[in-house]
Amino acid sequence: MSIPVAIYGATGYGGQELLRLLATHPEFTVAAALSRKQAGVSVEKVHPQLAGFYEGLEFTSPEAPLPHAIEVALLAVPHGTATVIAEKMGDRRVVDLSRDYRDNADWAYGVPETNRRNIIESRHVANPGCFATGAVLALAPLARNSMLWDDITLAQTTGSSGSGAVAKAGTHHPERAQDMRAYKVLTHQHEPEVVRELRRLGASKFDLAMIPQSGSFARGIFTVAHLRTPESVDVQALYEKFYANEPFVRIREGTPALRHVARTNFCDIAVHRRGERVVILSAIDNLGKGMATQAIQNLNLICGIDEKAGLLAPGANL
Repeated sequence: MSIPVAIYGATGYGGQELLRLLATHPEFTVAAALSRKQAGVSVEKVHPQLAGFYEGLEFTSPEAPLPHAIEVALLAVPHGTATVIAEKMGDRRVVDLSRDYRDNADWAYGVPETNRRNIIESRHVANPGCFATGAVLALAPLARNSMLWDDITLAQTTGSSGSGAVAKAGTHHPERAQDMRAYKVLTHQHEPEVVRELRRLGASKFDLAMIPQSGSFARGIFTVAHLRTPESVDVQALYEKFYANEPFVRIREGTPALRHVARTNFCDIAVHRRGERVVILSAIDNLGKGMATQAIQNLNLICGIDEKAGLLAPGANL
């Protein structure tokens, strides 16, 4: 029997992706899609791309109590809102896509490649930020092997969908098309999250400088990490070993490409070095591995389902 799921915030970009992915998931069924603004409106009217997949399902108000039969919930709501909702969940399993619980010790931090055991043993998972996912996966093998020290520079370029479905001055696509700019340099809200996870993995003496950038594309985050390691360390072999059994991390030659991971749960990584200088490249879909697909991977894990269920789809080349 399928497991009924509730999606809070099912009209935003993250909520739309969750609906799209769960429409064909072999183990889950969306039993409630919650939205304050669209309560009473059919899911297919608000999301025409889902026509034929959610016949008869209407959005309901997040203030309405969930039916007892719903066992799990995904919270794709604005930061600060998830806390209020999560407090009403009782003993349901919950994956929160906001940042409300990412530094809460009672919630498992949801990067399966670095924290799988804790996720499996938890009923509550804090899904990582999209920038944090790209950064942590780029640096985790070095952190686990105590190879992070001194200065690390992270230059990360994100697509316009990362700013959400509501247009804002300077962030929606017409304002960034044919342009590129940095923002929140050294002050981005995901930087402490990245530092916490790298330290949990075993890194200690390092200084991280994060430089977020707005790219002229819709989906994806491309990460360039600059650091130094002793020439005696075979960094390529270290990455290949660390990710050898990870179904959603692919080690690439040359460079990853955002279009190859678009609408997938994959993270593509490439390693380059010259002497002590090392450059790690990673590419993810900010709405996929950086948000919705990773949330479903976490949901699979906390529900005792194969973590690949509903997620093994190839990327596109165009």
